[in-house]
Amino acid sequence: MSIAEQPSASYDPAAEVVEICRDLIRIDSTNDGTDQGPGERKAAEHVAALLDDVGIASTLVESRPGRTTLVARIGDGPGEPLLVHGHLDVVPADAHDWTVHPLSGEIQDGYLWGRGAVDMKDFDAMALSVIRARARAGQLPARPIVLAMTADEEAGGHLGAQWLVENHPDLVADCTEAVGEVGGFSTTVRGQRMYLIEAAEKGMAWMRLTANGRAGHGSMINHDNAVTALAGAVARIGTHEWPVRLTPTMEVLLGAVGEVAGVPATPANAEALVEEFGGAARMLGAVIRNTANPTMFDAGYKVNVVPGHAAAHVDGRFLPGFEDEFFETLRQLCGPDIDWEFVSHQQPWETPYDGGLVRAMESSLLAEDPDALVAPYLMSGGTDAKHFRKLGMRCYGFAPLRLPAELDFTALFHGVDERVPVDGLEFGARVFDRFLDHA
Repeated sequence: MSIAEQPSASYDPAAEVVEICRDLIRIDSTNDGTDQGPGERKAAEHVAALLDDVGIASTLVESRPGRTTLVARIGDGPGEPLLVHGHLDVVPADAHDWTVHPLSGEIQDGYLWGRGAVDMKDFDAMALSVIRARARAGQLPARPIVLAMTADEEAGGHLGAQWLVENHPDLVADCTEAVGEVGGFSTTVRGQRMYLIEAAEKGMAWMRLTANGRAGHGSMINHDNAVTALAGAVARIGTHEWPVRLTPTMEVLLGAVGEVAGVPATPANAEALVEEFGGAARMLGAVIRNTANPTMFDAGYKVNVVPGHAAAHVDGRFLPGFEDEFFETLRQLCGPDIDWEFVSHQQPWETPYDGGLVRAMESSLLAEDPDALVAPYLMSGGTDAKHFRKLGMRCYGFAPLRLPAELDFTALFHGVDERVPVDGLEFGARVFDRFLDHA
C-alpha cells in the first residue's frame, strides 16, 4: 500500500524520537576535519532504512567515498517545497573526559547523553519521528517537504551541503524556504521563558597567517624574526576590542529583552541586556560585534634555531553588513609584514523576520508553551544554511527544544557531557509536527 492509499489515523509525533536519537548517537560519524574519519555513510543508510520502512524513497550522494548526504522528498501536494535540513556528522569527543561514553546514547537523570545530542542528531530524530508517524497515519503535510541530511557540516559543509548545491542542485533547488539548526530552543530571562529562532548568521573567515624572516642561530641578535613578528600580530588580534554593532535581527531580540527587563534597548546597553541571558550570553555576546580568535600557532624546529617562517590560524567571524570593517581592521592589526590566506571564507546572511514561515514557527511554539515569548537571534557559528541560501532560499534555524532554566545549553555544543532533556526532545517533536501543518 502506498503512503497516499493508507487510511488516516491518529498518531504520536514524539513516539520514536528518543529511540531514533539514541540509535543515531550510537553510530560513529565523527568528523575531525581531515576526511580520515568513519564518514557519514552508515548514518545515512540508517536514515534511509527508517524512511524506506514507511514508504519514502531516499537518494544518497557522495562527494567522496563515505562522505554521504541523503535527500528525500515527502509529499507531492501543491506549493513550493520546504527544505528541512540536518547534518549527520559530529565533532570528536574524548571518552576520558565524559561522565558516560560519548557514543553510548545513555539515558540518565532525564537526559539523553552523547555526542550529537544537541548538535544535531536531536533535530534529525525529531524530523524523522514526525515524518514516520505522519506517513504511517497517512497524514503527510500539505506542503511538500525535501529532507536533506548532510555530510561534513562540522568542517564547513564543503563535502556536504556545499557539494550538494554545486553538484546536485536539482535535488533541492525548487525549495524556496528552509529550516535547520540552531534555533527554536528556549532560554530564560528574569523568569520569562523565551524561544530564539535563528534568522541570521555571522560570516566565516578561517585564516592562515604567515610571517617570513631571516633564519639564524638562536644565540645571535636577529631583528628579522618571523616568530616575533607573527606573535605580535596574533597578540594584537586576540586582544582587540571590537565595537558593538547591531544588525536588524539583534535589534529585535534586544528590544524584546529590554521589555522584560524594563529598559529601552540601545547600543550603549546592549552588552548588559545580553548578560540577562545567563549562560547563553557566551554565544549572544559574540553576535553584537565582529570577533577574531587565534587558535593555532606553528613555528620552529629547534630551540637554538631562529626559523625563517612562522604560521598561525585565526577563526574570524563577521556580522552581516560589517565585512568591510572586519577585514580593514584585520589588515591594520596584522601590519604590512603578515600575509594571510583563507582556509574557509563564507558569507554572513540575514533573513527578514516576517512572513508565513515565521508565523508558523511562532504559533507552533506558543501552542505548546502559551506563556513564552518568541524572538529572532543571530547565530555566532555557522550552519549549512550558508550554502542553501546560495539557491535563493529564505533560511531559519528551527530545531525546537524546551530547556530547564538552569541548563547551560550553549556550552554543550562541541562540549563535554553533551546531552539533551528527554522531555525536551518530545516537546520538539510535537512542536515540529504542528509547524509542518502551517509552514
